[in-house]
Amino acid sequence: MSRQIPPNTLSPAADCAQGDIGRRIARRREEMGLTREETAARAGTAPGYIKYIEDQPTATPGIGVLIRLADVLGTSVTALRGGGADPPPGAGRAARHPELLVLDTEECRARLSTHGVGRLAVDTPSGPYIGPLNYSVVDGAVVCRTAPGSIPAAADGARVAFEVDHIDEALSRGWSVLVRGRARTVTDPAAVRRLEELAYSAPWSGGEGLVWLSIDTADISGRRIKVDG
Repeated sequence: MSRQIPPNTLSPAADCAQGDIGRRIARRREEMGLTREETAARAGTAPGYIKYIEDQPTATPGIGVLIRLADVLGTSVTALRGGGADPPPGAGRAARHPELLVLDTEECRARLSTHGVGRLAVDTPSGPYIGPLNYSVVDGAVVCRTAPGSIPAAADGARVAFEVDHIDEALSRGWSVLVRGRARTVTDPAAVRRLEELAYSAPWSGGEGLVWLSIDTADISGRRIKVDG
């Protein structure tokens, strides 16, 4: 006798995060390299329903569907609902036979250009500082906006490091790209207009009167963890 699962058993707290569940499913599906059709086939549902869940913020898939999707996507129902604290990336077990590969310059630049959040490292009078920044790549340089008087803004003229990475817990693989270069504040009006037209990533933290910071990428390197199977 099969066990019947209630079509929807979301608590009020879980329901608050439900509006983003389609986005989480789509993001995880893309990380796994799965199409909607493949995901639907593995989860035992229709591709049109996967499309509906991902495209409609008001979609409320039942717990049975969420359990199957979590299994297919190598995650948990809690994670799909957006509940619980986020663990630090890389806490999962390493693969049995990982291989660490060095990325060439072309691949480093390609991976750098696909990301939107990285970490800036700079020396300060009170000691080393590392902090996250939303960034874009424009004309080969890493560019970001920051508040005047902030530590990143004070890095004008200094050599800094900027790192971006991606960790796939489910498959125990990942990559990182490191840039080391000179940071400079962009003040030329024409250059500022160009950045405002071409840069796609705005600071999540918001703020008024932000200044542009540019980091050259002449010194760029990267690594990738390859896992067979």
